[in-house]
Amino acid sequence: MSEVVGKSVALIRGNAEYQEASLEPSKEIMALWKKVHNDMRGEFGEAIFRSWLKPLKLQAFYHGTMEVSVPTRFMRDWIQNHYAERILSMCSETSEEIKRLQIVVVQNAIIDDAPVEKEEPANKSVASKKIDISEVSSPLDERFTFDSFVVGKPNALAHAAARRVVESASVPFNPLFLYGGVGLGKTHLMHAIAHAIEEQDPSKTVMYLSAEKFMYQFVKAIRSDSTMSFKEMFRSVDVLMIDDIQFIAGKESTQEEFFHTFNALVDQNKQIIISADKAPGDLTGIDERLRSRLAWGLVADIHPTTYELRLGILQAKREQLGAEVPDSVLEFLALKVTSNIRELEGALNRIVAHADVSKSEVTLETTQEVLQDLLRAHDRRITIDEIQRKVAEHYNLRMADMHSARRARNVARPRQVAMYLAKMLTARSLPEIGRKFGGRDHTTVMHAVRKVEELIEGDAQIAQDVDVVRRALTG
Repeated sequence: MSEVVGKSVALIRGNAEYQEASLEPSKEIMALWKKVHNDMRGEFGEAIFRSWLKPLKLQAFYHGTMEVSVPTRFMRDWIQNHYAERILSMCSETSEEIKRLQIVVVQNAIIDDAPVEKEEPANKSVASKKIDISEVSSPLDERFTFDSFVVGKPNALAHAAARRVVESASVPFNPLFLYGGVGLGKTHLMHAIAHAIEEQDPSKTVMYLSAEKFMYQFVKAIRSDSTMSFKEMFRSVDVLMIDDIQFIAGKESTQEEFFHTFNALVDQNKQIIISADKAPGDLTGIDERLRSRLAWGLVADIHPTTYELRLGILQAKREQLGAEVPDSVLEFLALKVTSNIRELEGALNRIVAHADVSKSEVTLETTQEVLQDLLRAHDRRITIDEIQRKVAEHYNLRMADMHSARRARNVARPRQVAMYLAKMLTARSLPEIGRKFGGRDHTTVMHAVRKVEELIEGDAQIAQDVDVVRRALTG
C-alpha cells in the first residue's frame, strides 16, 4: 500500500535536499493531475467530489511528492482520513514517479480569484469594522436578554448551553444547535447570546439573520456579481447566528454556500449558532452532509412549556408591564393558552390593554370576554374515548383495559390517570365519566382524581406521565 506522508510540508521544505529541488510542477505532472482530478468525479461520485475534492489544487512537485492544497484544515484532515490513500493510488497508477501525496492548507483559497486583502489602518475603529455587515445582519430585540428569559425544565438545557457559549473563553461546542416548536424561546435565546457577546467584547463581529435572509443575500450577490464579497463578509465574522435553518430546505445552491461557509468558520474556530423547528436528523430537504455538520456540536431541544413555566413567564411579564393582574387570571391563562409563549404573552398584553383603554380592572370575567376568540380556538373538544386511547398508548395497554374490572396495579394506575384527565380536560360529570370506564360509580372516579393529584405532587414519574399525555391531547 502506498504511503501517505503526514508530516508538515514545512519540515520537508526545511531540509537540504528540498533546497535543491524544483517546486514548479512539470507540464507532464500538471496534465497528470488534471486527469486524476477529473477522474475523481467518477471514482467518488458527484456529491463527494463537489463537497470535498473539487477545491484540491496542485501546488508543487518535489522528490516524488505531489503537493496539493485545500482552503481549510478541516477539509485537509477529512480528505487525509477518507480519500487520500485512494487519490495517491490513482496518481501512482498513472505515473510511477509519484510516491507520496502531501495535502497542505492555503487559506486564501477559500474563494477562487479572491482579491488581495488590503492592510487596514491601525486606527480603524470597531464600529467601522461592522459597517459592512450592518445591512445584512438583522437588528436585535433589546427585550430579548438573559435577564428576561424565564428558565424552566423544558428549556433548561438550551439556556445552560447558551450561557456556556457566552462565558467560555474558547468555543465550547460548534455549532450550538437549538430546536423546538414555534414560539418556545429559540429566537429569544439567540438574541440574548448576541447581546451578551457584544456587551462582553465589543470588538467581536456578531451576525444574526434568518436562513431566509441568508438565501436572499446569496441570490442578491449572484445577481450583482458580488459573490466574492459575500463570501468574504460571512467568513470574516466572529459569531454567525442563523435562525430557522429549515427554510433553506430544497434550496441546493444556498445549502452549498452555507456548507462551505460553515466549514470555513469552524476551521477558523469561530462560533456558529443555529436554530430550527426539528433536530438535525429530522430536517427534510436538507443535504445529508449538511445535516451531519449541524449535529457535530451540541444539540439542545426546547420542549413545549409546562403549566409551571407558563405561569412563571406570565408573572415575569406582569412585573415588566407593571400591571395589576390577579393571580387567578394568570393561572387561568397558563392553563388555557398552551400553544406557545408568544401567544401567551400576547393574551396578557390584550387584557392589560383592554383594562387600560376601558379604565376597568382585570378580572377573570373580563379576561374570558376579551379573549373569547383565542380561548375558543384552544378549547378543542377532547373526548373521553380519545383520552383513554392516548393513555393506553402511553402505558402500552389495550383499550379494553380502560373498561375492564382488572385491579392489577399496572392497569389500575393508568385507568386512574385517564379518569383524572377526563375530569380535567372535559366538561363531563363524574357519573358520566364513570359510565365510560366500565360503568363505575362516581365515587370511584372521585377517588381516582384525588389519588392522581396526590401522586403528581409526590411521584415525579406519574407527574411526567400525566404531563406527556396532557400535551399529546391538547397539542
